[in-house]
Amino acid sequence: MTVGIQTDLKQDVLNQLRRARAVVGSLSQLSTDQKNLALQHMSDALWSSRERILAANQADVADALAAGQSDTRIDRLKLDETRIQSMMTGLMQISKLPDPVGERIDSTTLPNGLNVEKVRVPLGVIAIVYESRPNVTVDAAALALKSGNVAVLRGGKEARKSNQALVDALRDGLRRSNVPEDAIQLIQREEREAVDFLIQATGLVDVAIPRGGSGLIQRVVEQARVPVIETGVGNCHVYVDARADATKATHIVLNAKTQRPSVCNAAETLLVHQGMAESWLPHMLVELQQMGVEIRGCEQTRLYALKAGLDESSVQPATEEDWATEFLAPILAVKVVANVDEAIDHIHRYGTLHSEAIVTEDAVVAEQFLSQVDAAVVYHNASTRFTDGFEFGFGAEIGISTQKIHARGPMGLRELTSYKYIVRGNGQVRE
Repeated sequence: MTVGIQTDLKQDVLNQLRRARAVVGSLSQLSTDQKNLALQHMSDALWSSRERILAANQADVADALAAGQSDTRIDRLKLDETRIQSMMTGLMQISKLPDPVGERIDSTTLPNGLNVEKVRVPLGVIAIVYESRPNVTVDAAALALKSGNVAVLRGGKEARKSNQALVDALRDGLRRSNVPEDAIQLIQREEREAVDFLIQATGLVDVAIPRGGSGLIQRVVEQARVPVIETGVGNCHVYVDARADATKATHIVLNAKTQRPSVCNAAETLLVHQGMAESWLPHMLVELQQMGVEIRGCEQTRLYALKAGLDESSVQPATEEDWATEFLAPILAVKVVANVDEAIDHIHRYGTLHSEAIVTEDAVVAEQFLSQVDAAVVYHNASTRFTDGFEFGFGAEIGISTQKIHARGPMGLRELTSYKYIVRGNGQVRE
């Protein structure tokens, strides 16, 4: 890239950020009713603009198919009326949630009479960098608005036309609500350097949130000069204990792996206690293969596959890389373990602090797993697929944080706020 083009690109990004910064004060002062009305108008605008949105999405999908994109990426990219309605439902759910801005977190009166309150406030300008999932455009914009923040969005180039159509509709909803339309902005420049200028704009961006694959997240973490809330990859495990209910285990594993394999909360590794493997695993392997799942197993798993009547070549030997991989596809690594301690050790070695599950009727073992496994979300007798802001009652999510500072797990409205202290006195001075 020549110096002149790079300078123009940087100025384009900074100009958008200056417009975003200019409306921060207005956004933070909106009443709950004003924000909820804007969300209603944004929802209505999505539906009234659906033909344009779907036409833009069809163009993006056609380009992706021509470029040879995988079925997984196409699934993430594709929109239809049902998915638009789901976005609208998310907007309306967010409008019904409590407004976090101004919430009093804590209050105390000191011996000197000073009253100290801890109150939630917006973060300011949030830069959201994500890949080819147009629904993130709507979720991020809506959550940012309800929490009093300005959203500056930078989606993947595969969804460029879809994102522009969606943002145009959302901004139309803001105009109908007399809310500054610059509260939602889309960086349309496709150059990779646009992301760098966005996440290095100290003084203009308050926090950056990357959402996507490990490459995108790592790039943002390494290149950013503004604070980053890291949303991590999901190498998620389901551990089936010796005292698991076989029916529950089957349903949970099938749901965690096959309900939607291309998302970060899908299970990537199945760990099975050796005491459960003999009676349950052969049947489970057959069911997984009937659902189109490719199995990569340890030696014991491969023996159980033969016992189930599966062809020897149908279960490939699992490699070290398989245990560490987020497949985002109908592929599952399977390992037989001696006990819960070995399962926990395996998760600590290969997990990504996202979502982990145990299936067992043994309350003591369940509590050991829940307390010792370090992850944003840990489940007992439930599918990892529930790690989702919508499922947790947040209306939507800005992402799933796998770090421990500020926010962890699905990030909803409260996670998009900080706080400040308000101190009220009556003439006190410090001696």
